[in-house]
Amino acid sequence: MTDVLPFRSFLEPGQFVRHPDHPEWGVGQVQSAIAHRVTVNFEDQGKVLIDASVVMLTVIS
Repeated sequence: MTDVLPFRSFLEPGQFVRHPDHPEWGVGQVQSAIAHRVTVNFEDQGKVLIDASVVMLTVIS
């Protein structure tokens, strides 16, 4: 049996991101990132729970 590491998002609280499929949501700030679950507060959508193993958020530098 092979050990498989659990998915871990590279995102950290405080980072600013955009959702590639929803640019109308505007800029979001990561509130929490636990395993694949990332909570982002978007300026025009509010808080959204995102599965980071499915959606690749774009980090704004």
